[in-house]
Amino acid sequence: MDTKELLKKVRKIEIKTRRLSNHIFGGEYHSTFKGRGMTFSEVRQYQFGDDVRNIDWNVTARYNEPYIKVFEEERELTMMLMVDVSGSEWFGTEQQFKNEVVTEIAATLAFSATQNNDKIGLVLFSDAIELYIPPKKGRSHVLRIIRELIEFEPKSKETNIVEAFKFLSSVMKKRAIVFVLSDFIADDYKQTLKIASGRHDVTGIRVYDKHEESIPNLGMVQMQDEETGELMLVNTASKTVRRNYSKYYQDKVNYYKDSFAKSGAGTIDCRVDESYVKKLLGYFKRRG
Repeated sequence: MDTKELLKKVRKIEIKTRRLSNHIFGGEYHSTFKGRGMTFSEVRQYQFGDDVRNIDWNVTARYNEPYIKVFEEERELTMMLMVDVSGSEWFGTEQQFKNEVVTEIAATLAFSATQNNDKIGLVLFSDAIELYIPPKKGRSHVLRIIRELIEFEPKSKETNIVEAFKFLSSVMKKRAIVFVLSDFIADDYKQTLKIASGRHDVTGIRVYDKHEESIPNLGMVQMQDEETGELMLVNTASKTVRRNYSKYYQDKVNYYKDSFAKSGAGTIDCRVDESYVKKLLGYFKRRG
């Protein structure tokens, strides 16, 4: 993709997603992810109804009347966007590929965080860490993230969510808001997710295409595994083949839902032909 075309794409996504984050998500994001920490701000005279645990005994002794410590919420937060860039993200039978929807969701979240003056970081992962952009503030930083989401070409097509969570734990020592965007066609990440959720506020956003859920009866069809590149002949006329595929897919979805629920992490399911705006807004409202 040439520079002119890339900039045009970045601008188009910025206009669409910034409008969404300005009009819809700014306030919702703010009320959903309030600052966790409390910083000492000032002391003032005790008033009826104040929490006695906040009395500043040193100042009280000095002035012979009760004073309390006033705390302020630490507003500045860090959002980490962890985006699956493996081969299966290039699947799409509707108007958009999954990775295009993922880019728009990530951009909307990033602009919502920018409105809040929060830092935003990016991790692109396959079965390895493909790219890490440390958290920073500002519009130009968000535009860089969008640019990478559009044009980045991963070295691997496979997926390893465990590696992604391990990397997150190694680079993020302070609590962060973490959105993991993937189709979650993966295994054995429950334990590392649990550890990550203990430290951070984690939400999984599963982006999928309805045609992935089952195989239609089309007779003998040559198929390619998007992650391994393997070509195979599949007899889609066979009920057993179709049933086995549906079970395989559903097992992965169930594992994702169960893993996130048991880890205390949130989930959003977004089909590419559905409105991700409604899904995000519904999630923020439920949590707010």
